[in-house]
Amino acid sequence: MRRSGVVALFALTVAVTAPARPAAAGDNDLILGRLVVLTDDTGAGTPTRAVGQSLELRALVSELGVALAPRLLAPADTLGFGGFQFSADISWTSISSEERWWRAMRSSPDATGGGTVSHGADMLPTIGLFARKGIWFPVPSLEFGAGMVHLFDSKIWSGQAYVKVALQEGYHDLPIPSVAVRGGVSRLIGQKDLDLTVISIDGSVSKHVGVGATWGLDPYAGYGLLMMVPRSEVIDPTPNIDPLDPMSVDDRALNFVFKDQDDILRHRLFLGAKLQYYVFQLTLEGSYALAGSSVDDRSGTNECMFDSTTTACDSPDQANAQKTFTVSAGFDF
Repeated sequence: MRRSGVVALFALTVAVTAPARPAAAGDNDLILGRLVVLTDDTGAGTPTRAVGQSLELRALVSELGVALAPRLLAPADTLGFGGFQFSADISWTSISSEERWWRAMRSSPDATGGGTVSHGADMLPTIGLFARKGIWFPVPSLEFGAGMVHLFDSKIWSGQAYVKVALQEGYHDLPIPSVAVRGGVSRLIGQKDLDLTVISIDGSVSKHVGVGATWGLDPYAGYGLLMMVPRSEVIDPTPNIDPLDPMSVDDRALNFVFKDQDDILRHRLFLGAKLQYYVFQLTLEGSYALAGSSVDDRSGTNECMFDSTTTACDSPDQANAQKTFTVSAGFDF
């Protein structure tokens, strides 16, 4: 009966947080058409070509990808082949909102990126709902998890899944830490201009500590590698121009697609602790993503400049270091 009540509560949480109708565009939605330079190749004074700013797209996706990356929020110990968990979490991820690539955020007061004002909030808040299950196949110390993450004040969601294998666990009475490796994936949903996949591979160590024979405490730490694979959809840089108006510029000729980029790599360190009382658990975690360093390398070209009029240039990731703070609560059986 107790377990049925928990499941019902979790279902109610999903129903309350899910949108009842299609959401309107929010301040945190993206308008990638702003990351463009319109050029006039004829000298007639009207734009004839749109050049997507690959340098800015790479930094934007790199910072957004950290906010939507696969969640951690667990010690190295698995739940056990009979265990499962339902949880909800809230995260805040820092971004360099003063940088010009965040003019793609719908709330930006400066869509051209030429000013010095902030283009939005310094933190991206997200909410997540997850289910995790320990399973015996193909090895005893195996755990699967899946869930959804939503970026507040936007139509952006990401579907997430992971698998974790504990290489060593269960020796709680000995001074031996538990060790695990995990692979996860996150897929962007709800952003019409951008296709984004974030893959994570991480390793973690943890140690279970009993507190007063009633509470359980599991501090943990680890390192992870994030690999982001961005792909652009067709983008209209002039959405306010009627393409059928004979008096306007050839709007359809300005539609463009960002060139496919090399995968973006980010390194992430994390530290957290899981506190459990009976079936109730609370997890606090902080992570630190190092500044971007990968490069979209195009052979025989120079580095891209801001407001470039060509895509034949190299784009180094200029994303700054980012911090993420997360609070998770749920039921752990």
